[in-house]
Amino acid sequence: MLKPIRWKTFPRDFAVIQIGFALFGLSIALMIRSHLGTSPWAVLEVALSQLTSITPGRMSILVGFTVLIGALAMREQVGWGTLTNILFIGLWEDMFLGLIPSIENVILRWTLLFVAIFMMGIATAIYIGVDAGAGPRDSLMLAIKRTTPLTLQAARGWLELTVVVVGGLLGGPASIGTLLFAILIGPAVQWSFKVFKVVPHK
Repeated sequence: MLKPIRWKTFPRDFAVIQIGFALFGLSIALMIRSHLGTSPWAVLEVALSQLTSITPGRMSILVGFTVLIGALAMREQVGWGTLTNILFIGLWEDMFLGLIPSIENVILRWTLLFVAIFMMGIATAIYIGVDAGAGPRDSLMLAIKRTTPLTLQAARGWLELTVVVVGGLLGGPASIGTLLFAILIGPAVQWSFKVFKVVPHK
């Protein structure tokens, strides 16, 4: 099911959502370059990237479409923002990975990790604030919550735990940074929602 497009505000919404996607892609690239661990989905995508020689950003696109098929099969409503989320975040991620070199300095690597988590919170608030549809991974989470007895928190927890375990077993970058991401991303998103006055599902 596809949410209707607000054509009057579409050009502005598209520009704003691209800012969010660019920051999101940059945050993933920074976490990868920190070599301290990444978000759960990036753990899986980097692992699959290493196994297939497909870039992490392009693998993110392939995983995104696969997850979207699952969400649609569960009759979850999506929007144009869902589709652009899949296409553009991966492209931004690959672009920034090409620009950011590997970093040896330990202090700088830790700094990049914390900046990346904070930046992802801001990016999430920006693109959700456009209200053009949840990303594919969030759509699947919502579908699981709607079709099972699980709460939203439990659905997200089990989904991301499964993803990070599979990704870690395949050789993805699951490390201390992955745990820190799990602890800090919620507060970062909540703070960003307050700053940008975002009301989800408005």
